[in-house]
Amino acid sequence: MPTAIAVTSADLALEPLDERTMPATVLEDLAGRPLDRALTELQHLIDQHGHVIVVCAASASAGVRRRLHTVRSLLETDRIALFEPPLPPLGLAVLARQLRQLASCDLSPGVLASAGRLLVHYLHCGALLGSVTRLDRVPVGLTSHARSWMPGSRFAVLAHPEPQLVRIGPDATLTGPEFGTWMLVAKGQTPADWVTGTLAPAWNVLGLREAPLPADSADWWGTGRLTEFCAFLPDLSVLYQLVTSVRRTRCHWCGIDVIGDRCVFCSATPPDPEERPRPARELPGGRRPAAPRRSLTT
Repeated sequence: MPTAIAVTSADLALEPLDERTMPATVLEDLAGRPLDRALTELQHLIDQHGHVIVVCAASASAGVRRRLHTVRSLLETDRIALFEPPLPPLGLAVLARQLRQLASCDLSPGVLASAGRLLVHYLHCGALLGSVTRLDRVPVGLTSHARSWMPGSRFAVLAHPEPQLVRIGPDATLTGPEFGTWMLVAKGQTPADWVTGTLAPAWNVLGLREAPLPADSADWWGTGRLTEFCAFLPDLSVLYQLVTSVRRTRCHWCGIDVIGDRCVFCSATPPDPEERPRPARELPGGRRPAAPRRSLTT
């Protein structure tokens, strides 16, 4: 079975782009339901899929994040990867869908989980805001704060990959991707005309789609007067080529193939060159010992 992709809210489970996109498992109300139910659900996913990648917002409540760490520790398993990239809600949903696309390919669990850290660099996430007075995710100057109180003011903000903020005017623009992308737009209480009519053509997007505005977007951007957008790579063949072109390494502790210098499942980092590498070991029943963890996040 393919590696399971789980998300912590229904907003992160976007509609599939094609029939190959794997469905997302929604871990609803993690902090509010009994611990044993969460344990049973995650254990069932592991039994069914072998490995689970949980995509969780870095801005998620402390209760949700604590519950994920608790479940992972109690299950005593290195088959759950927790991925918490600091992306806006719509961008996080797009990234989760890209992982669901790649889950249908012949990628090992470690490479698939590591792919999330790679694909983050190809996302351009932002919003059109009616106010920036409560925006704390992107640096906001005093002038922008003052202009935010003027009736009718609107601001274009890019949160990722590089923070940008401009007031909407005749020459307003944001630096976009230098490669072909599609754009996903989630309309809120601010008209999306500038995003769809000005920004999308300026970025030379190849396709434009709409999605419901995530429930967490208003809190993330500091206002309900917004339209959120995300430019992304939609083609599975391109995503697959990006991931498979990166050099793979093998975790010295659990033996799984990964991209990068840190294992996304056991969190082990490469040993000091002066230390003797420790070979992967197995316990009776095929289980591997848990690595000493500095953090449970990927």
